[in-house]
Amino acid sequence: MTTTVGMRELARNSNILDKYDYVDVEDKKTHEYKGLFISPKYAKEFKKLLEKKIFEERQKELEEIMQFAGSMELEDRYKGLNSKELKEEVAKAKCGL
Repeated sequence: MTTTVGMRELARNSNILDKYDYVDVEDKKTHEYKGLFISPKYAKEFKKLLEKKIFEERQKELEEIMQFAGSMELEDRYKGLNSKELKEEVAKAKCGL
């Protein structure tokens, strides 16, 4: 079972959550959707599903970024340097040192 409640109604009576499997929350004045409350009996299952979805989205973003990671070849003299050392070496090379 499901229902839609307002923010004030939910704040006044949180026992509403006990009667339903999930509750849609909206701002009754603007009719703007605010979120979803899930019954505790479904919370663990939903949390696992949500974590999996978030992980997949992050992996996709990482794959998009990583396609450019190997596109540039680093000279041997710069390999193994941290960012500070790398900046110093590049600056020296630009100055001809």
